[in-house]
Amino acid sequence: MKKSNIIYSISFAALLGLSLTSCDKYLDVMPDNRTEVDSEDKVVSLITSAYPSDSFYGFLNESMSDNIDDMGERYSQYDSRFARQAYSWQDITEDDNDGVRNLWESHYNAIASANQALQAIEEMGGPTTTTLREAMAEALLCRAYGHFILVNEFCMNYNSQTSKTDIGIPYVTKPETTVNPHYERGTVEEVYKNIDKDIQTALPMIGDTHLKVPKYHFNTQAAYAFAARFYLFYEKWDKAVEYATACLGSNPTSMLRDWDEMESFGITNDLTPRTNLYIDATSNSNLLLVTAISAMGIWSANYGYLSRYSHNSYISETETLEAPNIWGNSNMMRCPPLAFKGGALDRVLMAKLPYLFEELDPVNKTGYYRTVYPAFKADLTLLERAEAYIMMGDYTAACKDLTLWMQNWTRSTMTLTKENVKAFYDGLAYSNSLAPTMKKHLHPAFAIDAEGSEQESLLQCVLNFKRLETIYEGYRWFDIKRYGINITRRTMDARSEPLKVTDSLGTNDLRRAIQLPSIVIQAGMEANPR
Repeated sequence: MKKSNIIYSISFAALLGLSLTSCDKYLDVMPDNRTEVDSEDKVVSLITSAYPSDSFYGFLNESMSDNIDDMGERYSQYDSRFARQAYSWQDITEDDNDGVRNLWESHYNAIASANQALQAIEEMGGPTTTTLREAMAEALLCRAYGHFILVNEFCMNYNSQTSKTDIGIPYVTKPETTVNPHYERGTVEEVYKNIDKDIQTALPMIGDTHLKVPKYHFNTQAAYAFAARFYLFYEKWDKAVEYATACLGSNPTSMLRDWDEMESFGITNDLTPRTNLYIDATSNSNLLLVTAISAMGIWSANYGYLSRYSHNSYISETETLEAPNIWGNSNMMRCPPLAFKGGALDRVLMAKLPYLFEELDPVNKTGYYRTVYPAFKADLTLLERAEAYIMMGDYTAACKDLTLWMQNWTRSTMTLTKENVKAFYDGLAYSNSLAPTMKKHLHPAFAIDAEGSEQESLLQCVLNFKRLETIYEGYRWFDIKRYGINITRRTMDARSEPLKVTDSLGTNDLRRAIQLPSIVIQAGMEANPR
């Protein structure tokens, strides 16, 4: 059953998901009763709807990344027009719960709730109490995060060379009070400056005392993890290190995922116990958990759902989970991948995101596919810090973080150094479609050392580790954009090996910015260039 979307008018307010009429369950009462948000409890309650719980970028991003292949016509019954458009980097015209319209609406709805909470705090005299101060910080972070996802989905990636002119997305900071407000898209740089401002305003006020279920909110650690990621993407490496360190503390080991516990369920067709453990709110690794209407819990599991597009055995054995790595082979992993191959399925995965079903009609058994995902997790924050260290030239600190992640992911006791990392990547050829490896040509807009250098080898390593850490979570697409990694579309043969290359996505290909939803363009907002 598809999610009911908000009612659209011709106005830009409707375009941004901020219309006064809504059938979204989180906005049924607000905003018509916005003047009634006049107490701390009501403000805190309102902020629960400032998270994009009706959408998840995971399916869209994973489909567009180099983690997925087209398994060919023999899987044609396990296909959809939406999935095909996403995989092929086409402008997406098909509605889907994992699609662009839902992504746009859900994030702007969340931003609207954050803005309403901020206005309510202002009308109550400002953040005069601990609760209101912490709630204001949370609302600012929600607003910043919503725009952060939107700008990284619907725009070209930030870089200091072109972002002054690259088209951004509207940065909305006030609740809607007019019928037909006008919004300018501005530039990517302007969006990043606004996110920076909101984060810097929020962090001094952040706190957890107002939170009943901290892991589903921007708690203190999640706030610092978000800041670390933002400043990494913003090319402010020192700030990325600063905030990642504030998040991870003096003992990052205690915050990393227990992969031995994940493996304790063994090789099994029932992935539920493992996925439930992965999104456990008591896990130190999970910093911010978000629920979403999404089919990711099915697509990233051992179901035939849309199995035409899969992280298959060929990718796994040549580039990712089962490929020989610096520590050895996949048998060294504390929680080896699960491979499902046969019939209508060739998929290799780390069971992570749960398949949940929200039943709305018990008679007809209809409802929403849902999942839960960690928007921020300590293991990834550690790797993001390692990347920032590499860009700062602190290779010793970077290797310490890379070693910590590797020894937690595997049973290896090896200590990584700039010398042995360079030696390993020197031994790999650069990847191409028909002879793939985990080593990709990097073309970031920011300056890095030449191919084969210590810095470039360490970047290869951290990008590879991040790719493994985030399989089927959608993050890889962000790194593809940030590092200008060229990728192709392959059709596989009956042996799950490349049959033909059908398309390629170059470093500056404009399709890296997802096209705005068609209804947004039809109502007058400037489309992304093609």
